[in-house]
Amino acid sequence: MDIKDYKHVVSYYETDKMGITHHSNYIRWMEEARVDFMKQNGWPYERFEEEGIVSPVIGLEASYIDTTTFPDEVSIRVSVKAFKSVKLTLHYEMFKDDKKVFEGDTRHCFLHTDGKPVRFKKEYPGFYDRIMELLEKNTDQDA
Repeated sequence: MDIKDYKHVVSYYETDKMGITHHSNYIRWMEEARVDFMKQNGWPYERFEEEGIVSPVIGLEASYIDTTTFPDEVSIRVSVKAFKSVKLTLHYEMFKDDKKVFEGDTRHCFLHTDGKPVRFKKEYPGFYDRIMELLEKNTDQDA
């Protein structure tokens, strides 16, 4: 199953006094795209919550390459960069008219609500296999 890019149209309120998108909005768009990405892979965040799993962001990197303005459509591509034990790193590329405007990563851990780490390979092998499949696909494309 191919993952579709997430689309976001820049709202007027997301721009600053100079008329360009305020840098903080890109971080919000990463979250919107991540939620959509997980849903497309059969694991909407509601499912995590039903299973008693939380997934805090433990790290973030952002590179601003070019500007966006109201009402640009931004296409956001999410891919799996790394998946080890309970930590997942997602990579984001944002495009406006096929020109890259942003690139970044988020790092997440997965915990049961009691604070114990989720062992996906053992507890949720379907999720583990899907994420590993996406990681391998991304690794093959980079080679």
